[in-house]
Amino acid sequence: MTSKKLYVFATLVVLCSFSAFSQSVLGKWKTIDDESGKEKSIVEIYEENGKVYGKVIELLNKDRQDAKCDKCDGAKKGKPVLGMVIIEDLEKDGSEYAGGTILDPEKGKEYKCKIWVDEDDANILNVRGYIAFLFRTQNWHRVQ
Repeated sequence: MTSKKLYVFATLVVLCSFSAFSQSVLGKWKTIDDESGKEKSIVEIYEENGKVYGKVIELLNKDRQDAKCDKCDGAKKGKPVLGMVIIEDLEKDGSEYAGGTILDPEKGKEYKCKIWVDEDDANILNVRGYIAFLFRTQNWHRVQ
């Protein structure tokens, strides 16, 4: 391989790795309520033991800093929303992550969940909670 071809190849490898990183669901995302349009929280999406999870790391409404999951069932009932893992057990399925759940702490309801990075804008995460054929999709925005 000539040095020019090697340089082009190396450049393509670097560009592809940046592109792959920007398409990752991992990182911090600002949640936007699909019903009110209001910014609600920052959720950190992370991987643990081959599965993807999401934890509330910041509440944006200063009046809700001490919010509890009063309507939740089980171990999360009455626990602080700040620090709570609300997305659990997602596994990679093609270009999306699915097979896990998402919790709506305000309603105390848990839904099946899938998430994927928007194909037109890598700074938007599509988050879908659903029961059978009924679903809600929110667009979360990447936090730099």
